[in-house]
This record gives sequence, structure tokens and C-alpha cells, in this order.
Amino acid sequence: MKPANLLFILSDEHSKKVLGCAGHPMIRTPNLDALAARGTRFGNAYTNCPICVPARASFATGRYVHQVRCWDNAIAYEGQAPAWGHRLMEQGHHVASIGKLHYKESKPEANGFDEEILPLHIVNGVGDLLGLIRDELPRRTGSLKLGPEAGPGESEYTRYDRSIADETVKWLKHSAPAHRDKPWALYVGFVCPHFPLIAPPQFFDLYPEAQVPWPDQYEPDQRPRHPFLDALRQCMCFDEAFDPDMVRRAIAAYFGLVSFLDDNIGRILRALEETGLAESTRVVYSSDHGDNLGARGLWGKSTMYEESAGIPMIMAGPEVPTGRTCDTPVTLADGFPTFIHALGATPDPRDRDLPGASLLDIAHGNTPQRSILSEYHAAGAITASYMIRHGNYKYVHYVGMPPMLFDLQADSHERRDLARESAYKGILSECERLLRKVVDPEVVDKLARSDQQAHIEKNGGKAAILKKGTFRYSPPPGAKAAYY
Repeated sequence: MKPANLLFILSDEHSKKVLGCAGHPMIRTPNLDALAARGTRFGNAYTNCPICVPARASFATGRYVHQVRCWDNAIAYEGQAPAWGHRLMEQGHHVASIGKLHYKESKPEANGFDEEILPLHIVNGVGDLLGLIRDELPRRTGSLKLGPEAGPGESEYTRYDRSIADETVKWLKHSAPAHRDKPWALYVGFVCPHFPLIAPPQFFDLYPEAQVPWPDQYEPDQRPRHPFLDALRQCMCFDEAFDPDMVRRAIAAYFGLVSFLDDNIGRILRALEETGLAESTRVVYSSDHGDNLGARGLWGKSTMYEESAGIPMIMAGPEVPTGRTCDTPVTLADGFPTFIHALGATPDPRDRDLPGASLLDIAHGNTPQRSILSEYHAAGAITASYMIRHGNYKYVHYVGMPPMLFDLQADSHERRDLARESAYKGILSECERLLRKVVDPEVVDKLARSDQQAHIEKNGGKAAILKKGTFRYSPPPGAKAAYY
């Protein structure tokens, strides 16, 4: 396969279901739909952790969260393992980053980049310390603002994303021509549609509030009950402030932010065409995790449901199969081997143990059937949770709590938990066996808690962290975090 440049666009909190080419009946994503039409869409793509910092550490290193030990939004990537950028730079490829990274702030070369433009890293170099506290989950009252603030308007995030698109277009026009000797890698990190759910009016107005779909299983008597979910709802109390009008307004705003994101991506793709780079550049679009978007009374991320753990994944460009949907499960950890393969770099023998595979190989059907892993040890998690895909089945393992099992082919909305049915004991046991081939859930849970406790003590102790509180979202460069 001929080496080519690779442009990897990563958004934040984009549900795989809210995408036109994935079959959503209302959302308008013409640029991403066109990208999928000329490439391959991976229909079973997942984050390795449904929260920002650990997901991005897996993406950087090609390793699972428990291997790189970036457990939450306070313990961020700072070179714990080599990133794909390091391997490419070692072989003379230029590697650039524009926008959100969410690493521990340091020099670009330490993160695997020759240059970082408008980088967003963890707040004040320490991130969300409140998320380290899991023995007794703190109530995150900032969550109560999500519904009341939702609607049309501008936010720090919409302004930041426009700047990211501007800088990316500028880079393609003025910097890319200087790196013609070897294929380059460009990472672009947008923050939308991550909350606040405030969408520019021209995009918000695309979705009349009365017409947006009502969240699945939203009514209190429909919501699934499980000790993990019950604890999460108490900690991440988003829904408590919502009324019916806010629900529809929030969903309309989220849809508007997705279309706003799509518009910014369209600007970048047009710049590729205008500069003549489209024929020599592969493009990947994905997101760090999804958003529950009110389903089951949940907002934000942090669960293993498809809305939260599932992510969009699209690849297009030279030698990528066109108009194809690939059902093989993939994750962000597949990004590392994809960068190496796409740019024609030589794989490093030290990376032989990485769990991922090149998306190019997977798109061409050159990868055998596989199981993938997502895990969660962060804010709102009273215990560790792990998820694997095994064929049509999704298995969710909670340490010390009942598991969940869903047949996604028969039950795409995950309304029927098969783990409670005796007829599926065999499947349940097989899924747990496959999980334990990859990770020891109990040992890793103890390791995460030990690392988090050490981090709590390093930052003044539990009482000091509780007194300070935390912020709702990481502010863009130049802005300050508001604490609650």
C-alpha cells in the first residue's frame, strides 16, 4: 500500500448514533456523510474509555487504559509509553497537532509532536481531581447547569472550534507544502459537540424543538436500575434540573453542535481539495467517546451503553474501500498502528504487544474476527466497569456487581439485559472468559484505586479536593475554569 499523509480529526462527545450516514433520521451531517460515501465507515467503533483523558491516552499510545494507567481526567498522558507521533518523528515524518489534546501540558516533543497549535490540556496541569474520589462519590452540582443553559448562542467552545478550523486550513495551505519529502501526520482535535449545549443559532435553528426525538427509556419508570447506574446518577446529577422543554432544547442544541462540527470539518476537507492534497492524504474522523443524550435518564458519558461508549469512525482516501460499512469492532487504540501503516513507517519491534490493528487492514478485511475492550475507572464510578464486544453480544462486567449482556443485533437499544436470563448463562460465561484473557478486572480495579489514592495525597488530600470542588469542562486556551 502506497504511503500517504494522514489527517486524523477527533471530536469530543459525538454519539455514533447522531450521524446521517449511520441512519439518523434527522441530523444533518453532509460533510461526514460525503466522507463515508467515498470511504469506509466502521459501524462497531468504540472508545477505550468513555471519558476524555483516558480515551486520549489510549489513542496516543495504542494501549488499553489499564496498560498506560491514565485512569481518569486527572492522571493524563505525559509520555508513560511512546505515542504514535514519537515513532513517526523518529523516522523523519513531520507530526503536527491543532486543538484539543487533553494531555498533561508539556513540550510538544514530549507528547509526540513537532508542533502543537492552540493546544488544550488538562486544567492547570492537574485536571479533575474530584474524579479521583470514588470510595464515596461526591455530588457534582455543576452538572445541574446542563439543562437550564441549553439553547442557541455562542460559547467558549464554539469560538475555539472556529479557531481550530481556521488554523487547520492555514496549516494545509502554508505549512504542508514544506513537508513534501515524507508523508506528514496532522491531528486536529475539536471540542464540539461536548457541552455546554449552546449551539450557534444558524445550526440550532435546523432542529425545531418540537420535532427532535424524545430520549429512549427516559421516563423514570422506564430507566434501567443497576447499582452502578444508580450511583452514577446521584453523582452526575445532570437530569435533576431538567424539565420536558429543557430536554428537547438540549437535544436540539446537541444536534446543532454536531452540524456545526460537520461544517467545520467541511471547511478542512475543502481546503484539502483546494490545495491539491486530497489525492495524497487519507482522512480519519472519530470522537473520543459519545454522549448518553438523555437515554435512560443519563447525560454525558461514563457508561458502556452504545450512546456513550460507541463512537463514529470513518476513513477515506487513497486505497481505502469506498462506500463500505465495516462491521469488525474497532477502537481508538487502532489509531497507533494506523498512523504507522498509513505513512509507510517501519513498525517498531517494541510495539509488538499493542492490542490494536491498522484500520487500513481492517477496512480491507485483512484482520480476523476480534474482541475489543473498553473500561472505566473515573468520575461517578463506584466500581470498575469493563466492556467487550463478542460477535453480536456486548458484555459489561462490574467488579462486585451484577454484569450486563446485550444482543446488539436483536436489541440495538439495549433494552433487554440478557444477563438476568438463565438461557444465556453459557454466553455470559464465555464473555467473561474472553474478558479475563485481556484483563484481570479485580486486580486492575485495585491498581486504579491505589494510583488514584496516591494522586489524592499528592494533591493535598481528600478534604482539600472536596473543598475546592471542580469545573464542568476544560476551558480552551486563554480562558479560566470556573469551579463549583
